[in-house]
Parts: sequence; C-alpha cells; structure tokens
Amino acid sequence: MILLFISGCYTLKQGTTMLGYLGKAIPLEELAAARGSDYSDFVERVEDIKRFAMEELGLQKSKNYTRFVELDRDYLAAVVSACEADSFTRYQWHFPIVGALPYKGFFDPEDARREAAIHSSDGLDAWIRGVDAFSTLGWFKDPLFSYMKDYSDFELADLLIHELVHATVFIRGRVQFNEQLAEFIGNKGARLYIESRFGSDSEEYRAIDSSAADRQAFRIFLAELIGELELLYARRDISRDAILIEKDRIISAAQEGFEAEYESRFTSDNFRGFASIPVNNAYLDLFRLYYETDNFFADLYEKLPGDDMAKMQALIAAAASLNNSREVRRDPRNALITAIELLDIKSLF
Repeated sequence: MILLFISGCYTLKQGTTMLGYLGKAIPLEELAAARGSDYSDFVERVEDIKRFAMEELGLQKSKNYTRFVELDRDYLAAVVSACEADSFTRYQWHFPIVGALPYKGFFDPEDARREAAIHSSDGLDAWIRGVDAFSTLGWFKDPLFSYMKDYSDFELADLLIHELVHATVFIRGRVQFNEQLAEFIGNKGARLYIESRFGSDSEEYRAIDSSAADRQAFRIFLAELIGELELLYARRDISRDAILIEKDRIISAAQEGFEAEYESRFTSDNFRGFASIPVNNAYLDLFRLYYETDNFFADLYEKLPGDDMAKMQALIAAAASLNNSREVRRDPRNALITAIELLDIKSLF
C-alpha cells in the first residue's frame, strides 16, 4: 500500500516515529554478520527477490529494503478506512503531492482507534487493519522489519514486489488502480519468482496453488455479499433506516452461511474468523479497493505476446510510462491499454 504522513501535527508524530525506526535501522550486510545464519538466509532471500524484481521483471531500481528494523510486534502500522454506512462511497483523506487517499495510517494503534471513532460518530462505517509494509514513494528508503524474517519465500516475494511496484508506478489520485495493479503484479511476480527458483513441480510452487484456492473462494464469497449489498443500496423505494436494518440482516445471514458452509468452501482454517468479526462497509470496501472483480489486469496480461516473464516486463514497462500523465488520471485502465499498444512489443521479447 501507499502511505505518506503529510499534514500538521499528524505529520510530526508519524514522521518522528518513522525517523526513529530509520535511525535504528541496520544495514543488511551488518545484520547478516552480527546475527548469524538465520539472518544471513533472510538477507540472501531479500536480495535475490529484489534482484529478480528489478532485473527480470523490470521494476525500477531502488535502494529500498537494504536496511533492517527490529520491532516488538508483527505489523508496522494501523490503518483506518471509512465508508458511508448505506453505500460504498469511500471517505477520502486529502494530502499534498499524492492527492486523495482512502486510508490513513498511524504507528500508534491508539491514534488509529481515535481516528476511527471520529468517523463512526459521524455515522460512517470505519475499519482498522494492520499493515506489514508500505511504500513511501521515495520520501524514505523503505526498510525491512523483523517480522518479515519468518515469511515464506512466496509471501516475502509477494510483499516486496507489491511495494516495489508502488515505487515504480504511482498515478496521483488513482489509488484503486495503483493498488489493484500492485496486487496483480505482486502475486503474479511472486509466482514467477518461485517457479524460476524452485520449478513448477516443486513443493514450494504447489503450495501457492493450495493457498490460492482458499483465497479465491473467499474473494468470490465477498464479491457475492458486496453485490447483494450494492443492489440494496441502489434502492430508492425504502428509507435509509430500512436500508441499514436490511444491511445488518444480509451481513448476519452471510456470516451464518459462511460458518455453516465453511468445510465445503475451504481446505484450511485461514478464514474461519470472518463469521465473528463486525463486518461493515469499510471492511468490504477494502476488497473493492485491492481486488479487481472483472479480471482486467489478468485478461490484459494474457493478451500480451510472449512467455510469462516477457509479458510481465511489458506490463510493467507500459504501466511505468503512465507516471505523471494527465490523460491517465481520467481513465488509467484505458491509458494502460493505449500505452501497451504504443510500445514496440517485439523489442521487449
């Protein structure tokens, strides 16, 4: 995700915390030398993923992820999102340089809870989530954090490639496009990385498909729930109070059905908690923000000529060409298609 700390006292507190983290960051070469073989393996994995992302996928060369910070928790920041209670209209925070963002991050979770409470008191649905990384778009050299050491090769590659996409492509005011592009390239790029290092018949590669099936089943479930709620929110024949009552009924019924049908939908326990969380529009809208329901990027990728690695290079090259374009701010998807058409595709293969 993209996260910048700009605006008055908010800037001061978040910026001071970030600078504090950076001040105690250890260069990776020192980390490996000081902490033994476990950390040496982590450093090697990070450097190999970065090399793959930049040299083989075509992401922008960067000095990000060359330093390491020890934290006493398993997430970096608490991020607040908010949404109308009777529609999927997002609340937007406005910042210089990056424009409007549908989330606001805090290093102190108490600050996030206070921010969420403000919006809840205004009648909005609010949600707080922990994030394990973000891109500062060049304002800082983004570091690694200690909890990342235990990530699998695929999880680490997905995370780092996703954030390196943000450092390569940033369309001001088009967060959904930015996030969905990074989500697609991060996941597909991590698959290509695992395949290139272990082979498509390896246990490491097969494990991706096993977990991906459950993730896809969960996304299908959420898409169905969101679709039902969108139909409700489009109604003009009932009052807002009636919409909110029906919304609660739909969500409760969905959670009950989710619990009852869990064994037939999923092969792991990774999503069992959904039935017991206070689901609201802000939670569901995160799915709409990060995941494309029309398979736009996947379909576009498949139409590109060449093998998978060449397709990815072409997609990244076309997306990177959109930075700072006025046209792309109006319709970034169409601009991406145009950029691909203008590329000398044959020269990329």
